[in-house]
Amino acid sequence: MAKKTENGKKVSFQIKAEPGSAVFVAGTFNQWDPTQYRLRDNPDSGEYKIKLTVPPGRHESKFVVNGVWCADPNCLDWVPNSQGSLNSVLTV
Repeated sequence: MAKKTENGKKVSFQIKAEPGSAVFVAGTFNQWDPTQYRLRDNPDSGEYKIKLTVPPGRHESKFVVNGVWCADPNCLDWVPNSQGSLNSVLTV
């Protein structure tokens, strides 16, 4: 879900992972920094979430769960990357 702001849109990122995991989101919107945006967890459900303001445009992203890069399983739009895996695509 995205909400428009002056500098882009507020975008919610969420993924399920084992409780106590270190979960981050990285992408073209933060130069693929794997530790800049840490998701907060709900220890009862294993849901990790964060809301970020993402600038307008087409962005590729991945989650980093305990150091392992993974595409967003809830995203319907993926593209191949130079590492031989998939990136999630988000258009703001």
